[in-house]
Amino acid sequence: MMNKLKSAVVWLAGITLLTQVAVAALPFPWLGDDNQMPTLAPMLDQSKPAVVNIATRSEVRIQDNPLLNDPFFRRFFNLPEQQQPRTRQAQSLGSGVIVNAKEGLVLTNNHVIQRADEITVSLHDGRSFQAEVVGSDPATDVAVIRIPPENLTALPLADSDSLRVGDFVVAIGNPFGLGQTVTSGIVSALGRSGLGLEGYENFIQTDASINPGNSGGALVNLRGELVGINTAIFSPGQTGNIGIGFAIPSNLVKQITDQLLEHGEVRRAYLGVQMQDITPELAQAFGIEKNRGGAVVTNVIPGSAAEKAGLKVGDVVTAVDGVSLVNADNLRNTIGLLMVGQTIQLEIIRDGKAQTLTAEVTEAQRSAATQTGEVHPKLAGATFGDIEPSSPAYGKVEGIMLYSVQRGSPSWNAGLRSYDIVTSVNRQPVNNLEQFKQMVTNQPELLLNIVRENQAMFLLLR
Repeated sequence: MMNKLKSAVVWLAGITLLTQVAVAALPFPWLGDDNQMPTLAPMLDQSKPAVVNIATRSEVRIQDNPLLNDPFFRRFFNLPEQQQPRTRQAQSLGSGVIVNAKEGLVLTNNHVIQRADEITVSLHDGRSFQAEVVGSDPATDVAVIRIPPENLTALPLADSDSLRVGDFVVAIGNPFGLGQTVTSGIVSALGRSGLGLEGYENFIQTDASINPGNSGGALVNLRGELVGINTAIFSPGQTGNIGIGFAIPSNLVKQITDQLLEHGEVRRAYLGVQMQDITPELAQAFGIEKNRGGAVVTNVIPGSAAEKAGLKVGDVVTAVDGVSLVNADNLRNTIGLLMVGQTIQLEIIRDGKAQTLTAEVTEAQRSAATQTGEVHPKLAGATFGDIEPSSPAYGKVEGIMLYSVQRGSPSWNAGLRSYDIVTSVNRQPVNNLEQFKQMVTNQPELLLNIVRENQAMFLLLR
């Protein structure tokens, strides 16, 4: 069932909300006694100038068959030596939201600008600016870009924790590149996770008619405050919109944005446990209800917040701060969205008895990372390291993580991007950072097998 659910979630460059709303009976504050028709226009007149269109341009390397890069194969078939790698120009469209007019800060989705060499932001009044990337977080799909702060309008942020199912919301974006478009709907559900869409998920669900081009656009309440950043839709069999859309809550967006502005990256909370899902068999073995959700602790990292809190192997974590857990991914997701230093209450079952433990989550310790430019010139500008326990890929993918890559560097020009996972070098599996450094040293060319956004691909660096 979960595989079907994940396969039905469709990545789009866009989002909008469209549901026919019976607004006639709503107590809108701008309605008078003159029998005027109810309208959202006054609120939208204030909100629309803060929503922008984003166009990106990037140079994408055309991937040849790996056999064509094998010297023996080329000699055997008398193929000419390859010239410079072939490339093509790629363009995409999305949306964004101005949240700080004085500093020119624009929020959007990471997948809108992730591989862009050039980002153009077009305003509601027809002006266009070139944008620079301030920072991005692929794990939550949030990105912050900056444009010149010239007579801009910003959207105020609402408290998304105060949202309720049934609240009316409005989406503003740029579907199919048509230009700014407004649609409306309601909040259908809150706290959606486990969709396999992001590394860390806590979505607002809306009955949205969402289309390509709206990713990064604004989901606002009837006061014109930003409650979420629109991101994706649920579409079984990719049949198109069926009225299930997802947005990143404004409180989570603000938390990520603050960290990107202060640190240039997101510092994630870390509990320090390894876990697995509770199965009916394990539930019986640990003396809990068969249908009880949660995660069983299989390992406690020495010196971690979990050890200090008193967690032990075999404990079953059933809730965090009173919110019940479904499975191990739910626990990892919950911890990863916390602030470093936050104190939490863990409800556990130990030896069949319920207990409550208090833990103060710490910052995830990054494994030793290295700038690889000195090891191989084609890797200049990239920082690699072992996959961290806090990463969604930990324990699922064998390889090493590319934690950062400088724009315009040899690594960037070769097609490498932040959070790529290298699984092999010249067809040899990679297990850790030290092995990787040895494998790339003194190699005239590198054929890297990488995993990016759950898809595998080859990159040739020569």
